Amino acid sequence: MPKGRVTGIGGIFFKCSDPSKTKEWYSTHLGMLTDQWGAPFEYRLSDRPDVKGFLQWSPFAADTEHFSPSDKEFMINYRVEHIEDLVKQLQAAGVTICDDIATYDYGKFVHIMDNDGNKIELWEPVDNAFEDMYQGKTNK
Repeated sequence: MPKGRVTGIGGIFFKCSDPSKTKEWYSTHLGMLTDQWGAPFEYRLSDRPDVKGFLQWSPFAADTEHFSPSDKEFMINYRVEHIEDLVKQLQAAGVTICDDIATYDYGKFVHIMDNDGNKIELWEPVDNAFEDMYQGKTNK
């Protein structure tokens, strides 16, 4: 198997009319712990149960450009491993790469377009950075 692959879902991002009201609704009615970005979820990695993984749920303003060039109402973030190798494979296959790999304390990111015009975010996470960031204040 080549290096570089999706290992799970890293986030669900969607457009809405009022992100603050949407977060409040989900908090009030569904008990989700929300913050300025949306709602962080934590879980255990199946092959390393001592390690936490994180998923981000985030409502965006309806007029956001963050999903461009896609005109869709959502964007999925996939957790990946070996992001550099994966991007090389995707480039070789003719997949549209929207930007360069960006590196942060909490992981590496790049955006691609799928065959149906959906912008996809690929994320190679640094999960322990989220443990420090959220200090247990996540949805479990």
